[in-house]
Amino acid sequence: MASATAGSGAPRDSPGRTGQEKVPTIRDVAQLAGVATSTVSRALSKPDRVNRHTRERIEEAAAQLNYVPSSQAQGLSSGRTNAVAVLVPDITNPFYFDIIRGTQHQLKAAGYTQLLVDTEESNEMELEALHKMRRSADGFILAASRLTDQQLAEVSETQPLVTINRASTSAPTVVIDTPSAVVQALEHLASLGHHRVCYVSGPPTSWSNRMRWNVFEEESAHRGMETHRIGPFTPKTTSGAAAADAAVRTGATACIVFNDLLAIGMLQRLRERGIRVPEDISIIGSDDIFGADFCNPPLTTIASPIEQAGRVAVSMLLSQLNPVPGRSGRQLAVMPTHLTIRASTGPAPASRPRTHDPA
Repeated sequence: MASATAGSGAPRDSPGRTGQEKVPTIRDVAQLAGVATSTVSRALSKPDRVNRHTRERIEEAAAQLNYVPSSQAQGLSSGRTNAVAVLVPDITNPFYFDIIRGTQHQLKAAGYTQLLVDTEESNEMELEALHKMRRSADGFILAASRLTDQQLAEVSETQPLVTINRASTSAPTVVIDTPSAVVQALEHLASLGHHRVCYVSGPPTSWSNRMRWNVFEEESAHRGMETHRIGPFTPKTTSGAAAADAAVRTGATACIVFNDLLAIGMLQRLRERGIRVPEDISIIGSDDIFGADFCNPPLTTIASPIEQAGRVAVSMLLSQLNPVPGRSGRQLAVMPTHLTIRASTGPAPASRPRTHDPA
């Protein structure tokens, strides 16, 4: 899997060759054989596409120069790079650490290099990266893609790709089934006597955010709960203060939050305001990132097999890049989730949460 270097074409222990002697290139072979470099490339990578006499002349020239094609040159001639680009909206978000680890391990085992791109939660940056890297990568894995349905369909027509947490009819998809765990979270809150619940929304371009809200709205109404929605908020701890203040204003006694980072920021703000968790308000996050159990209090959250989702996405992409005759590639993989209960949820308070602001 090691990348090719300028000297990868030099044979070991070549007689009479010194460290200062020029390493033979494909141009040298072409010049000696009296053909174009493209003809040399075809002769060495796809011999059946070159006239036998020409091919023999090129092979003789290559042997005379002790020329060995580099892996980079072979990749260019075959149109393959043995690299896969993984695009994530925010590389600082611990949720994506596990996806990146999963894709990296699986790609390495298959002999591919991983190219990592942070799209900074930007639809435009994601689309630009996909266009610019068409020649640099054999395929793409889009984690929580912010592309529209139309953009995703257009991109999938021109290059192999798999999405994670972004269902699409135009590309194979790995879905982390957090909406099902939202139902578990609401059941948990209902069992604790909560009747006023709030959904703390993430990015408006997030597919998983829309799916969670749809389930939250439907299931809370089914249980006779008073439902509120606040946001959207950037899924970072720094957005937690504004989210906590908005949640308190709704009068809700419990919140289900788009992700753990936002929930952790809310815990910090609520503590500053003297609002107790879970005595005054309960908080549930999503993703069960590293550190969610170190919070004060430890965070109840939706746990997901995140690293496994990355591995499955790679397997689905490789089935496109290296198809097996008579076998169709997997189009959908659903990863199960569950609610992990910790100390940030408790019985509903008898009255509205206290709203004391710090001095």
